[in-house]
Amino acid sequence: MNPRSSEDLFQLAPVIPVVVLSDAADAVPLARALVAGGLPAVEVTLRTGAALEAVERIAAEVSEAAVGAGTVTTPEQAEQAAAAGAAFLVSPGCTPALYEAMAATGLPALPGVATASEALALLERGAAAMKFFPAEAAGGRPYLKSLSGPLPQVRFCPTGGITAASAPDYLALPNVGCVGGTWLTPEDAVAAGDWEHVQALARAAADLRPA
Repeated sequence: MNPRSSEDLFQLAPVIPVVVLSDAADAVPLARALVAGGLPAVEVTLRTGAALEAVERIAAEVSEAAVGAGTVTTPEQAEQAAAAGAAFLVSPGCTPALYEAMAATGLPALPGVATASEALALLERGAAAMKFFPAEAAGGRPYLKSLSGPLPQVRFCPTGGITAASAPDYLALPNVGCVGGTWLTPEDAVAAGDWEHVQALARAAADLRPA
């Protein structure tokens, strides 16, 4: 299931769940619920102390999932995520040092951008698949649409403020390969272990089509 390239991520599903876990024990049942709902790519953000263990557990126990590490902000985190078994890396922004570290892991990556200049800088390094973050705050769908003219070779995974209602509008853009969203794993559902609810949300997201 692991993607071989960044472009492969866009083929797995229209939505990549963005997951924040405070307890690594929730990682495996959560990933299984998302996969059962039709979303095999799972981005675990490195915002908590449980994140790397969560990545490791999913990689070891849920073979149907492609587990990635998100909110990668330092070269050290890129290395740690790769060692934990991450199948792909996602960053909210990118610096030359961070890009080199992510590339050195050999894993597919979606380095983050918020402007045309940042996208051009990554193009110079050979990257054509990127994360657009924070999507809504950085201009949303109109901004991404405006980038498709001068930068037709770039495809984005917009993340940040996207909902089930707005996702189809993003997916309709020619330069959007998939979207990332946190709405698939509500805190109350995860805390209660309501994996059926998570699976239902994943199933609905897997069926999303461009508006």
